[in-house]
Amino acid sequence: MFMGEYQHNIDIKGRLIVPAKFRELLGDDFVITRGLDKCLFAYPRTEWSKLEEKLQTLPLTKKDARSFTRFFFSGASECELDKQGRINIPQNLVGYAGLEKETVIIGVSNRIEIWSKPEWDAVFEESEESFSEIAENMIGFDI
Repeated sequence: MFMGEYQHNIDIKGRLIVPAKFRELLGDDFVITRGLDKCLFAYPRTEWSKLEEKLQTLPLTKKDARSFTRFFFSGASECELDKQGRINIPQNLVGYAGLEKETVIIGVSNRIEIWSKPEWDAVFEESEESFSEIAENMIGFDI
């Protein structure tokens, strides 16, 4: 399970150090794609396969299902760690997430999320301010 928050810089070539605690869980090759809220999602191959199976069950006749599936798959890219524990993030994904220099990498259960630091700070602050309300709304999910 992925958890924790780490800060690293992305270089001009789009290379980003993956925290050591995440490397083993990600495995030798994994998938990175557009995430929600202007971040990137990275999945170990096994988790990506589970998500892929779920997305394939969405009805082709529903416009939202087609859009959601396109969003995920069109941005997806297979990645490998280099010898320094870095990944090379494709430029289209760097642009989507607005990654410039400072990034935040967080563990979220079965995936990692990669954020630009300013975007993460804004999202975190907003969530922190309304956390009690969010927690109240989670009651229906048996948490």
